Amino acid sequence: MSFIVRWLVTAIAVAAAIWIVPGISVAATTDTLVAVGVLAFVLSLLNVSIKPIMQFLGTPLTLLTLGIFSIVINALVLMLAGWLSNGMFGIGIYINSFGSAFFAAIVISIVSAIVNSVAGLDE
Repeated sequence: MSFIVRWLVTAIAVAAAIWIVPGISVAATTDTLVAVGVLAFVLSLLNVSIKPIMQFLGTPLTLLTLGIFSIVINALVLMLAGWLSNGMFGIGIYINSFGSAFFAAIVISIVSAIVNSVAGLDE
């Protein structure tokens, strides 16, 4: 049940990032809701499996940069999720640059925090 809730929160945050950040787009041949759902699913799986390893390995840089490097890790995980969802499912979400992924990671983090606090999931 926790994974489904995390997936829904991530889907809302990804939809907001696609809407706000200009460098992320959905191909015209793909249904937007399906694309958001698949990208959120892949991103949730990566956040559970790969991201903790990347955070552990990046701890010295995160401490050195006072936490800014964690946003870089989030952007890299988002780019990996976009690449995997395009390769595995062919959904057609395109992230143009690392800068777009960086700002999308910030948007996803903020929207996820807001949705979690409004829904009472951060307790």
